[in-house]
Amino acid sequence: MATLTAGGTAAQSELPKQSPINVTPGAIQIDLNQPKLNVSYGHSDLELEYVRKDTADPAGCTTRHHEETEEAGVAAGAGHVTVAGVRYELEQFHFHTPSEHRFGGHADPLEMHFVHRSAAGRLLVIGVPLRAGHASTVDTVLAELAPECGERVAIHDVDLNSLLPANRSTLRYDGSLTTAPFSEDVQWFLTAELTVTPATIARFQGLFTDGNARPVQPLNGRTVTAVPQF
Repeated sequence: MATLTAGGTAAQSELPKQSPINVTPGAIQIDLNQPKLNVSYGHSDLELEYVRKDTADPAGCTTRHHEETEEAGVAAGAGHVTVAGVRYELEQFHFHTPSEHRFGGHADPLEMHFVHRSAAGRLLVIGVPLRAGHASTVDTVLAELAPECGERVAIHDVDLNSLLPANRSTLRYDGSLTTAPFSEDVQWFLTAELTVTPATIARFQGLFTDGNARPVQPLNGRTVTAVPQF
């Protein structure tokens, strides 16, 4: 049986703008003048791979490092977002259990992160909470998980746009990567939830039995900006 490697999840950081966060009502400010998030996602074949963090460990194939995950590689040019005239290309998306971001202290079973990069190298990450309910395209992506030390799983012709909620309202804040090196200057866009089947949640949590989510980090006075967009 796989076990979590020593050290557990990453401790809280002393850096000022770390992620994830617990979104509290008092931290949210509505701003109707913020630029729209324009999503241009098409269809793409995917390769789901297990991302290892313990390749130097002889026992790595039977342990679960707390920063490992299942990551879906996207074909180049298959998707991008534009904000304030800046284009960010979709590179990959991956999953955490439980959700890394919390809302009023509540954690969802899973969270999906879409990682985008601009030509200047700046990161924009869209976070989508996943809850138990009706099946969605996410179930197709996670129907067969890639083993830690094995072949990638090919998934054909996925409608990337269907992996995001139809309501494109977002909660935005400045944060960081949630895995080492925890680099800051990441733009976070948190969306409404999607649903997946309980079987998909159980499958993912059965692989990451101790979870693969970083604990929430202090807000340190940051504001979370709510931008309605339907």
